[in-house]
Amino acid sequence: MPFNVALIEPEIPQNTGNIIRLCANTGARLHLVEPLGFGLGEKQLRRASLDYSHIADVEVHDSVKSFLGSIDLDRVFITTTSGATTYDHIAYQDGDTVVFGSESQGLPDELVAELPVSNQISIPMMPSNRSLNLSNAVALVIYEMWRQQSFTGSENPKQNTPKYFS
Repeated sequence: MPFNVALIEPEIPQNTGNIIRLCANTGARLHLVEPLGFGLGEKQLRRASLDYSHIADVEVHDSVKSFLGSIDLDRVFITTTSGATTYDHIAYQDGDTVVFGSESQGLPDELVAELPVSNQISIPMMPSNRSLNLSNAVALVIYEMWRQQSFTGSENPKQNTPKYFS
């Protein structure tokens, strides 16, 4: 079962287009939770997703409640700037879901309250900064999830433990 990426009320079509392309290239399923700040046929969305839209696994949900009813809540991780655990310190499993909030509002408080602190992750940044670009944040996390699974399904799966420069 692939990983899941969920965007709660995304606002910028170019970000979502980039994430569609990312999900197609990593085998992740993308969940879009309405309301969306754009139409799915918008030119900017199509341009950013290139020709990957037809091979991406995208599901649209009409509400957060509907989305939450479609996944295993025990294996959902939400990204927040206040998450106690960084995204690279979670042992991800097949089928896990990582949730991202909208570009301007982040995640709804009621969604954050639904999940234990142990399922709230963050991406390290310099102290005075607010956030990363949404598509960059999704790329960091989904590639860490996939790396932990040895890039299963890719053309070039990881053969050995990586050797780091010293």
